[in-house]
Amino acid sequence: MIALPLAALPLGPTAEAATVRIRDVQGAAHRSPLNGRHVTGVAGIVTAVTGNGFWMQDPSPDKNDATSEGVFVFTRTRPTAVVADSVKVEGKVSEFRPGGSKTANLSRTEIDATRTAVLAHGRPLPAPILIGPKGRRAPGAINTGRLGDIETKGGFDPARNALDFYESLEGMRVRVQNAVAAGPTQDGEVPVIPEGGKGGQRLGAAPDDTRRIVLDDGLAALPPVSTGDRLPGPADGVLDYGFGTFKLLLTATPRAERGGLAPEATRAPKPGELAVATVALENFSPDTPAPRLRAYAGDIVQGLRSPDVVAVSGLLDNSGAKDDDTVVADQTVADLVTAISAAGGPPYDWRSITPRNKSDGGEKGGNNRVGFLFRTDRGLSFVDSPAEGSDDGPSGDDGDTGPNLTATPVKAVRAGKGVRLSLSPGRVAPTDPAWAGTRKPVAGEVTWQGRRIIIIANHWSPRTSDDQPDFGRFQPPARPTAWQREPQARVVAGFVKSIRAADKNADVIVAGNLNETESTEPLRMLTQDTGLRDLPAEVPAKDRYTAPAGALDHILLSPDLSRRKHEYDIVHRASDFADRAGDHDPSLVRIDFSAK
Repeated sequence: MIALPLAALPLGPTAEAATVRIRDVQGAAHRSPLNGRHVTGVAGIVTAVTGNGFWMQDPSPDKNDATSEGVFVFTRTRPTAVVADSVKVEGKVSEFRPGGSKTANLSRTEIDATRTAVLAHGRPLPAPILIGPKGRRAPGAINTGRLGDIETKGGFDPARNALDFYESLEGMRVRVQNAVAAGPTQDGEVPVIPEGGKGGQRLGAAPDDTRRIVLDDGLAALPPVSTGDRLPGPADGVLDYGFGTFKLLLTATPRAERGGLAPEATRAPKPGELAVATVALENFSPDTPAPRLRAYAGDIVQGLRSPDVVAVSGLLDNSGAKDDDTVVADQTVADLVTAISAAGGPPYDWRSITPRNKSDGGEKGGNNRVGFLFRTDRGLSFVDSPAEGSDDGPSGDDGDTGPNLTATPVKAVRAGKGVRLSLSPGRVAPTDPAWAGTRKPVAGEVTWQGRRIIIIANHWSPRTSDDQPDFGRFQPPARPTAWQREPQARVVAGFVKSIRAADKNADVIVAGNLNETESTEPLRMLTQDTGLRDLPAEVPAKDRYTAPAGALDHILLSPDLSRRKHEYDIVHRASDFADRAGDHDPSLVRIDFSAK
């Protein structure tokens, strides 16, 4: 892009062009009223520069907070204008949508520059707009009733609608003061709460929290921080939008102070207490780096205090992500069990079902599976049915069954006055369309001090980019992956009901990564008419999360178990910390069987 002197730039109006201000380009709307038109003489001070353009802001704003005074100028190549230059721009107004025109992302108003005139250097930058309790405060609602595509629906109210509020600041210099991290640094971003308090606290700022501002390192470095760490003083940048949320692109690196938050650890189970946990590994395989392997082992040994049974998800085959037709996972399991022992834990055994190659979704070629880690030194035994060593029983030293059981459904079978499983471990309705291309639940039967308990390990379909963002153009946002999890919930609920139909007093535990929070339709379907009690739903809101998106990992108890004295604990060791192994916190329940 060539920067021309003012005299060389034709700035007057033409048949197609109009001399306008930045606020005219932005308008009081999500899309520019001048979209597609050629404009000339648009003046501003350059506030930030990137590889293919720059942001500029009008130093003489009007009194209308609904119209932004900043805009991105797209130059295609590195611009010659620098920060603090006074410029005038000519070009075509357009709307750039991150991810493409078919996505649910909001668009960014910009000027596709054909000419840029640098009028002066070293001009004062416009003062940043302070967001937070001492400045402009975001409304509490993301959307206030407009349905469908809000970019084309009438109405624009920054005072009541958070989508409109942040849109009214698009492209402008913005400041957050004395922010506290509401989550850890991840992929060059960190969510913060302005004037967030003393630090060292879990703020419970979910992705749909309108106070939450994402700091981005696209223009300046971002220090690694964990939840509760403080960023004292100002953090300045330009407000942009990208891939589902508004982001503050930092123009200077903020200072960070540790808030003192430390990974949690639960207490050890007492004699007579059965400890059942859920751990979501993130594509764990022999290729997993040693520090991450040690961290996962630490979660189980130090964090969970070596529970009796762990419902595990996210475990890959021996070749990890390599797509080479490997399916077995004996080396993966051995690495994990060895690491647990090295961390001071007890010996663990493993049971699962070997999937068919490339049939269970997740990492391509990884053959992701769920299964059970269990210890047998405290009174627990895993019931292998048919007996271990038979043609249909567990085979291989990884405890996975052979391919002959991948399509065989487990069933509840009456056994005297009680119930047992036809297969242990056994897959729950593995050929049901609900599980097409994703992990199949595995049920296992254990005995605890002589009492029979059925545990169902799960890893339901994950949320994907097909789900529309909270801060997107379609309101309310569609969640198509939830449509997959609803039939999955129905299948698991049906299996639980079949167990309780055989024995209404059966002890059943459903555990794992369900990828849904407690108030959603799939969880309602899982708990309705089954008698299951969802333990995360009873945790205080400030601690009710196992991942940045909320409590996605669950443990549910059947009525007889839930009536026993029990303690449920989400052990925050991952989702709050920048140096975590994965992004899901483990959790566990201790059930007291000492009382008759």
